Amino acid sequence: MKKYIINKFVVGALLLTATSCTDKYFDINSNPYQPGDLNPDDYALGSAMSNLASTVISSDVNTAQFTDCLLGGPMGGYFADSNSGWSNTISNYNAKNDWTRVFMMSDRIIPTLYTNLNAVKIVSESTENPVPYAIAQIIKVAAMSRVTDTYGAIPYSQIGEDGKITTPYDSQADVYNKFFEELNGAIETLTANSDAKLVPTADYVYSGDVQKWIKFANSLKLRLAIRIAYADINKAREMAESAITQEFGVITKNEDNAAWNYFSTISNPLYTAVRYNEEQTGGDTHVAADIVCYMNGYNDPRRASYFEPSGWSGKEYVGLRRGINMKKADSYFSKYSRVNISASAPVMWMNAAEIAFLRAEGKAIFGFNMGGEAKDFYNEGIRLSFEQLGVSGYEQYIEDGTSVPENYTDPAGLNSHESTISDITIKWDENADLEKKQERIITQKWIANWMLGNEAWADYRRTGYPKLIPATTEGNLSGGIVNSNRGVRRMPYPLEEYTSNTENVQNAVNQYLKGIDNMSVDVWWACKPRNN
Repeated sequence: MKKYIINKFVVGALLLTATSCTDKYFDINSNPYQPGDLNPDDYALGSAMSNLASTVISSDVNTAQFTDCLLGGPMGGYFADSNSGWSNTISNYNAKNDWTRVFMMSDRIIPTLYTNLNAVKIVSESTENPVPYAIAQIIKVAAMSRVTDTYGAIPYSQIGEDGKITTPYDSQADVYNKFFEELNGAIETLTANSDAKLVPTADYVYSGDVQKWIKFANSLKLRLAIRIAYADINKAREMAESAITQEFGVITKNEDNAAWNYFSTISNPLYTAVRYNEEQTGGDTHVAADIVCYMNGYNDPRRASYFEPSGWSGKEYVGLRRGINMKKADSYFSKYSRVNISASAPVMWMNAAEIAFLRAEGKAIFGFNMGGEAKDFYNEGIRLSFEQLGVSGYEQYIEDGTSVPENYTDPAGLNSHESTISDITIKWDENADLEKKQERIITQKWIANWMLGNEAWADYRRTGYPKLIPATTEGNLSGGIVNSNRGVRRMPYPLEEYTSNTENVQNAVNQYLKGIDNMSVDVWWACKPRNN
């Protein structure tokens, strides 16, 4: 029998240390279940752990909208902006500071993360119980990996307990090395305590199952290892192979997917965000033309799980092109397919399909020992995605060697892209060259990772895949800074950093960005030769 390691002394201490730093996060601290479901001790711990979990994909709607609906979603080819009142957007490559700063400056991400992390650390040390802090470390890496992948070099190793980032910047290579160190430490701690179990109400990701947290930590390590493979192949190999061979291994089943199941009486923030201004335009965000063109071309049975039917006659699913002159398309927005998501849906952090595709790429492209063959991992990734959604037809789908993405014809006659997006097919081809193998893997990973836009954007910058529809000439308002065919490569540092952390941010720009702080500069790991 697993032992519950959180007792009244632990949660009492946590209550004393955590409440002062979370008093303004009412939407997070609110119990999403009925009052009778939790006793006061469980509620105290659950509140602090939920605050931590909210820093990966925020439960605050406005924060989640900026980070995932207006940044990661469009840049990853999943979402398209549909509010003509916006004149400065990331999709148009002319966003202002209040849009691009959110990952670093929002008071709901870094300060929330570190103040609650410190609270859990105090409890773990005072009770000689390392498990809560080890889990908190995993959450920290999951959250901060999204931050560094957005900007490149960031303050990290010297951030204080209050989360203030007016400190020196670490190179992105150093940040990643610190990630691996922290994940390895957490994995070691949790493995030594693998028979322990948090009370389920303190953990809306894995209901207190420590062994599942170990699998997630290994899987996160694998994700980050593959991310840096072009920048540091030796480190990538070491971390990827160690993740696979660790005692508990990586996520291989959908029952182990990392998803924050926090939304019962409060709504999933992404559900709310995509439907802002719903009566006027059908919502601030619609499905992007890119993902619809791929899945229409493949006759993909997962479409009904991802998209709502369009309002265009005779066209079941129609996406909206990203990076357009939105004022011209204003009267048509409501006709494009919307994002199919329920208010109670969990927020997905990582699924089993992604891990299978990571293993396929690790083996096929980089020659890592992933515990099997690339073809098998590739097909398993597709199977797991179909299973996750409860969709049939996997066997026929993986044998389709002829279907390709369809060209984009805009029913409004405004923003068509008649040239071929890609000629990549579905069926695995062992005789294909490395580029075709990588494109095939990343394309199917992209489809399976629907709504994880920041992951898709990272893969696109790292590999050049999936191939995406470029912004229109009228839609690229960067003044020549951003190449439409390459898209946005990073976000510029917040203006606030130049006033409150001046010397450190200028040193980072000069040392790591060659003196250029804009959307056109690649982050450290985006160094694939054919993608430059």
